[in-house]
Amino acid sequence: MLMTEVTRNGTAIQEFILEGFPAAEHLRILLFIVHLLAYLASLVGNMLIITMTCEDHRLHTPMYFFLSTFSFVEYSCISTVIPQLLAIFLSGRQKISFGACFTQAFVFLSLGATAFFLLAVLSLDRYLAICKPLHYHTIMSPRMCVFLVTVCLVLGFLLMAIPVVMLSRSFYCGPNVIPHFFCDFGPLANLSCSETRSIKMLFFNFILIVFFGSFLIPVFAYSNIVVTIVRLPSARERQRAFSTCSSHLIVLSLMFGSCIFIYIKPKQSSRLDTNREAALVNTVVTPLLNPVIYTLRNKQVHQALKDTLSKVKHHRYHRKNVLFS
Repeated sequence: MLMTEVTRNGTAIQEFILEGFPAAEHLRILLFIVHLLAYLASLVGNMLIITMTCEDHRLHTPMYFFLSTFSFVEYSCISTVIPQLLAIFLSGRQKISFGACFTQAFVFLSLGATAFFLLAVLSLDRYLAICKPLHYHTIMSPRMCVFLVTVCLVLGFLLMAIPVVMLSRSFYCGPNVIPHFFCDFGPLANLSCSETRSIKMLFFNFILIVFFGSFLIPVFAYSNIVVTIVRLPSARERQRAFSTCSSHLIVLSLMFGSCIFIYIKPKQSSRLDTNREAALVNTVVTPLLNPVIYTLRNKQVHQALKDTLSKVKHHRYHRKNVLFS
């Protein structure tokens, strides 16, 4: 909606319109069902990891503490945009207020950056567990684990707050249609009537800090892990050590691949359709696969899941006997 006079926030626009996927209008109901099921599956998967980590004493380790925190952050991140996507599939274009749009962009980007830092911490945890096993529990104390998670959160929110706040203070005079299914930084910067080159450059530099910071640590960690694994005497030990890291490497590849395509590639405005498709991978496919990857390839999680399900079954059986007794 356009206004004839400038409002207090320095813009002539009070709301934006999220365009979604106009080329797929005829598939709206099918896409709604598919993405709703994927979202619910992601919710169940991530909540299962968090619940098992809290309930099973065998999973009270630094790795699972970081993994459950990552699951919570990831689910919170996609929950800022997926409900909007479902609404677009169900009823077409969606209006969103100016303030809500920038709030969505800030929360999504901040939690996304936090997730990347947590992946770096997970790789550091695996490095210490495999390469420095004698010092692992001394270094990764409960206090250190909480400190590392806090640092990830603070860095994620600070790095994304500055460019998003600066962009929100720029002038918006129209058009107000965002060619995306949520309020992302790139489309919002392209709609601004002000000169945003310096803000885009600042955001790009911060994204580089997030990506390279969370990339260099895993590279260092896994290069040392590979050397250590190769030196292990038995094939069984090598296989066990590698299995604890392979899931993490798959998740890293999925997240880095989609996010680098969206935020690092040049000429963002020229390939909006592919941006939206890559964003779908990042917000729907990857969060759906992550719990599956972490649970399917981990024997400890398998056993914890069996125990949790048996406890639920036993509880239902006991409750049924009480009701009919």
